[in-house]
Amino acid sequence: MIKLLIAEDDKSVCEMLQLFFQNEDFQVTFIHDGLAVRKHLNQQEWDLIILDWMLPFVDGITLCKEIRASMQTPVILLTARSEEKDRVMGLELGADDYVTKPFSPIELLARIKAVSRRYTHAGNKQESVSAAIKETIEHDRIYIDLASRKVSINDRTIDNLTKKEFDLFCLFVNHPKRVFTREQLLEKVWGYDYFGEERTVDVHIKRLRNKVSTPERPLVYTVWGIGYKLEES
Repeated sequence: MIKLLIAEDDKSVCEMLQLFFQNEDFQVTFIHDGLAVRKHLNQQEWDLIILDWMLPFVDGITLCKEIRASMQTPVILLTARSEEKDRVMGLELGADDYVTKPFSPIELLARIKAVSRRYTHAGNKQESVSAAIKETIEHDRIYIDLASRKVSINDRTIDNLTKKEFDLFCLFVNHPKRVFTREQLLEKVWGYDYFGEERTVDVHIKRLRNKVSTPERPLVYTVWGIGYKLEES
């Protein structure tokens, strides 16, 4: 059973979702303000968290940023903001998906299931990789320990990668100089059933590049019109 935390201050929306989710295999807890969300985050482990952008006391964007600083639980943002810059902001802060109000419960359910499958797929994939003979990846002073998910570049430890950033970097380092299209990255890192925008890849690549690159060694390169690769030829 999926343990789902929904933070939404509109109680009519919560009532609608509660009726809808009664027929689904979810254990749903509804919270109506940001301060209460903070308390519930530490009370148990959640499989997925849904945050309304405009929560009272502490907004959803702030909570998303705090969640990403300490845990890898998938997050979906709910918001009436539909401009691209707002969607990008949410993704840059670590949200896994973004649902614009008004929305149908069926759409939200599809997003929840897609995000859950992607995390399950990525987790199983990582476990299988770690269990294989090859437990580390090394390339040109880049060292990755798959079991501990630690990254070192030129003896500099990178310890702030999110789950998706880590998986992307592993893919690039495993295939240096190979160019991956956005579609290939979605398939290999997010899974075949990704339900979202290719823009998600660009946002995660930008964050990854900022964390692993230096002025002397950019590492992650854009191949215009095609996709991305680890380093120049």
